[in-house]
Amino acid sequence: MSAYPLAKERYNAIGIDTEAVITKLGSIPISIHCWQGDDVGGFDRTGEDLSGGIQATGNYPGKARTPDELMADFDKALSLIPGKHRINLHASYAVFGNEKADRDALKKEHFTAWIDYAKQRGLGIDFNPTFFSHPKVKDNLTLSSPCEETRAFWVRHGIACRRIASEISKELGSPVLNNVWIPDGFKDIPADKLGPRLRLQKSLDEIFAEKLDGVIDCVESKVFGIGLESFTVGSNEFYLAYAGSRQGVYNLLDNGHYHPMEYVSDKLSALLTTFDKIPLHVTRPVRWDSDHVVLLEDELKEIAKEIVRNDALQKVLIGLDFFDASINRIAAWVVGVRNMQKALLLALLSPWDKLRNMQDSGAFTALMVEQEMLKTLPFGAVWEEFCTRNHVQNDGEWFEVVQAYEKDVLLKRQ
Repeated sequence: MSAYPLAKERYNAIGIDTEAVITKLGSIPISIHCWQGDDVGGFDRTGEDLSGGIQATGNYPGKARTPDELMADFDKALSLIPGKHRINLHASYAVFGNEKADRDALKKEHFTAWIDYAKQRGLGIDFNPTFFSHPKVKDNLTLSSPCEETRAFWVRHGIACRRIASEISKELGSPVLNNVWIPDGFKDIPADKLGPRLRLQKSLDEIFAEKLDGVIDCVESKVFGIGLESFTVGSNEFYLAYAGSRQGVYNLLDNGHYHPMEYVSDKLSALLTTFDKIPLHVTRPVRWDSDHVVLLEDELKEIAKEIVRNDALQKVLIGLDFFDASINRIAAWVVGVRNMQKALLLALLSPWDKLRNMQDSGAFTALMVEQEMLKTLPFGAVWEEFCTRNHVQNDGEWFEVVQAYEKDVLLKRQ
């Protein structure tokens, strides 16, 4: 027996139309990262280890080894996730024919398989140049390298990826977020910090110089990475200043890329005062940027609240970024995306105008009481109704589907 009618009545009592909320939630696309399915391996440098501050841990059986396997796994995950979403691709997931191209020579044709895949399923695509796991990552430096040959190679890669993003946008009729993250930095204390940042600034200016339609450009900061413990060239301050001074470039927030007590949820309202778009990567850091599967935890809820209550669903471009190789990779996708949706649902089920008026009128006791009351309302019944209407299994049901797929497909890949 469905609990939704009672939940609908309960929320209606505080002025929330659950029917409108269900419709709204179904319209929010989440950019789902392809690299969860194969541990950030990609297809352009088969057999090589990850490098450049990237690490996927675990050896759970059944990871995707080919584009066809990755797409099949992605299909299985999508069948268990309500709503219509987007694929987030790295350039290293190019699908080649008989001839490969190095990263500075990539073209739209190398992503035709992904474009066709997205078209057939009504999905959007976002894109990322891949500045890691390549022989030309010299001393953990790419766009900030003092070696002009190395720096120029990665600039060409960035330019190629923007052009690919523009072509994908034309094919799909939807803007493509093109995100620049680089691993550049030093393991130990550097003698010069300004030089690398000036070279990075020059490289970015060269990459973004060409006017391209359909591309949303952004840069992604980080505190540190493996092998980059002492200095990261692309810090938050550098990229925030860069994005603020370059028209059409945005600062992507990844909630794993800050100090443990520094919250992205608090940064959203600050950036909304200035930027008309905020690209966002949601992950779950455990002591560092460890990219664990997103759970329905307090910070995730706070991020969703900031997006919803500031009427920023069209401004904040929500994507996920985690890669856990220690558990079933499809289950990881499903858990992460559904939790992001649950956090958004909780935010949509809150009477923000009423709460804002309490704050502005100084009714802080009433505000606290109201916020605590909201925590025990039956949002789970609304979530179940949302899943049912989107023809996907509810919690407690979908994992059986994943287990059957693991037995019938994933374990046979060994």
